[in-house]
Amino acid sequence: MIELPKDVKTLINTLENEGYEAYLVGGCVRDLLLGMSPHDWDITTDALPEEIIDCFSDKTIVKSGLKYGTVMVVENGIAYEITTFRIDQGYSDRRRPDAVLFTACLQDDLSRRDFSINAMAYHPKVGLIDYFGGEDDLQNKIIRCIGNADDRFNEDALRILRALRFASVLGFEIEETTSKSIDRNKDLLKDIAIERINIEFCKLICGGHVKEVLLNYADVFAVFIPEIWPMFGFEQNSPHHYLNVWEHTVETVAQTPEDLILRLTLFFHDIAKPKCYFESEDGFGHFCGHPKYSENMAYEIMKRMKFDNKTIEIVGELVRYHDIKIEAEGKQVKRLLGKIGEERFRQLILVKRADISSQSPQFREERLEKLNDLLQFAEGILAEEQCFQIKDLAIDGNDLLEMGIPQGILMGKILHQLFDQVLNDAVPNDKQTLLDAAKEIEQKLS
Repeated sequence: MIELPKDVKTLINTLENEGYEAYLVGGCVRDLLLGMSPHDWDITTDALPEEIIDCFSDKTIVKSGLKYGTVMVVENGIAYEITTFRIDQGYSDRRRPDAVLFTACLQDDLSRRDFSINAMAYHPKVGLIDYFGGEDDLQNKIIRCIGNADDRFNEDALRILRALRFASVLGFEIEETTSKSIDRNKDLLKDIAIERINIEFCKLICGGHVKEVLLNYADVFAVFIPEIWPMFGFEQNSPHHYLNVWEHTVETVAQTPEDLILRLTLFFHDIAKPKCYFESEDGFGHFCGHPKYSENMAYEIMKRMKFDNKTIEIVGELVRYHDIKIEAEGKQVKRLLGKIGEERFRQLILVKRADISSQSPQFREERLEKLNDLLQFAEGILAEEQCFQIKDLAIDGNDLLEMGIPQGILMGKILHQLFDQVLNDAVPNDKQTLLDAAKEIEQKLS
């Protein structure tokens, strides 16, 4: 028996007390059976929309979904969608039904849904209602369309990415007929708003089983990110790599924590390699300048996919620096920390670790050891609160003003030269020492 929240049971009981049927339905039922906490609680009923409104006349009601039979009822500050049993009629925009026909039959309503694991209903007294084998598919970890897969994907092509997202997040296998239909219908994604694709792609790429999905359905992702086509099968011809560009990219994504920024960074970090490829006289492949070109491509793609500016900025910066060669040495580490800051530096370490872990095994251990040394060295700098940005100097513009140095170009030059001296360990980051050094610099520049 599944224990439901009090408010959910209250909503169901209210509808039943008025003579209607009411069931939990869809994703929340799936999540409950998987032992997960649902994000949303959806209820389906044979009550018509106006009857639902009458049943909850004492509650806050949101009527924006009435056209599709959905009434949103707010209970204790939480919004619950209550939808009339319905049959969808036509999907000319491949998103929403052109019209809906209300029905008194729960099975009709469940038959219009995408996958068997999302087409189950639950009632506290009746138990699970499963007309399409959803419970078995959950136990067998299978994603399977309800009815004809081609019909389901033609109704809403975003279901293609939803199938891949469930496979990535839940670790399920896509049933053969459904998988073949995905391949046949993948170009339908061109008709889907990029904002909707973005949402599914972000959830999908953060899944624990994303590797298998990216490898097995690469052609699907190329529909809305065609820039990845040249990566497929592109051999690197380098002793440092044993995987082609796409395989390496997928491996790095899978090696990274399930964090959107990190996974997007690894997805894009080598996207320009095919464009930058050349072979030296010894026959080895090289990709000079690929980080900067990859950053530019990532920027264009993410703009097109309607990512927010902050995400684009962070991912771009990490892509730009992902291949930077840096030793565990004071000046280099401080300069990098000064450029990108502590948070970005820590993200960069994770990016570089995933990149190295997906390269040739014979070089992997040594490179990972160097990366660990770099991190430990940086930890020491941070723990000692050493100076790695101008703002960390023991003096600032106010101190220079008191010395009679006016704000402007001269003050900026003095502060930058002081920072360079501290960074190079030429002078300690001590207030009096820096004041004395500032006087000397002023005299030289005057």
